[in-house]
Amino acid sequence: MRIIQATLEHLDMLTPLFVKYREFYGSLPYPDSSRAFLEKRLRRKESVIYLAVSDDDSKLMGFCQLYPSFSSLSLKRVWILNDIYVAEDARRQLVADNLIRTAKKMAKDTNAVRMRVSTSSDNEVAQKTYESIGFKEDTEFKNYVLPISDEL
Repeated sequence: MRIIQATLEHLDMLTPLFVKYREFYGSLPYPDSSRAFLEKRLRRKESVIYLAVSDDDSKLMGFCQLYPSFSSLSLKRVWILNDIYVAEDARRQLVADNLIRTAKKMAKDTNAVRMRVSTSSDNEVAQKTYESIGFKEDTEFKNYVLPISDEL
């Protein structure tokens, strides 16, 4: 397995797995919109996407997508590990571990103060993976979400 940074040339390979990731979390597939979303992120350099590919480059095994943010208190960059997914037939091959380790190296190389990740409260596999790599559950801050809808 190799970990590479995605470019626009990888969109056709990445989109089907991104769609499966969205479906895993209960979203409708929308393959065309998903591809357009990824293309915008890459064109505008709004995210960094890493791909885990088989040694012969024939298969995409998984991906992760990170978004930049900043910490006003530490006056440094923060990376948000927003999306990570491993193809079903590539699980238990340390794909997620390798993707996260690559993301961690990128965070260090960009002088980030930390990486943040969230997962559903019942996704114990992901939680154990994050903890095994060194992520700590945030006990200092409680996170809230404010949904923004089209309705007033």
